[in-house]
Amino acid sequence: MNKKKAQTLILFVVLSLAGGSLIGVFSAPGSWYAELEKPAFNPPNWVFGPVWTVLYVLIGIAGARVWFLDRSGPLVRIWFVQMALNYLWPLVFFAARRPDLALPVLLAMLVAILSFIVLAWRRERPSALLFLPYLAWVSFAGLLNAAIWQLNSA
Repeated sequence: MNKKKAQTLILFVVLSLAGGSLIGVFSAPGSWYAELEKPAFNPPNWVFGPVWTVLYVLIGIAGARVWFLDRSGPLVRIWFVQMALNYLWPLVFFAARRPDLALPVLLAMLVAILSFIVLAWRRERPSALLFLPYLAWVSFAGLLNAAIWQLNSA
């Protein structure tokens, strides 16, 4: 890998991590989330940080790979759409305290993630594979979001 590609790769990973961290600052769960009734399968809070750190690294690597393939192609556009939805979800769920409105955002994110995987499968399979853990975690997050909404709607 040449220097320019290495710098681009690092930039995508740093932007993914930094964006996620910044959104985390603006949408910290706080006491509102702590007081919500949660399903039995809700993981402990300490799990979320390490999981998202790994996922953002994988997402950043996949983003750089599709950028190298075709900067204006559909994979890059879908990558940016899923990233925008990824950053929007915690703002809606935690900052706005609206699990009901966060669920459609999460479902749109799942569609974008699946679209990325399907389109990348033939053209850039390593990127598709890098998105599989992300798909699994966001699917789990969808179940968690739905359960929290159901348990706390009056």
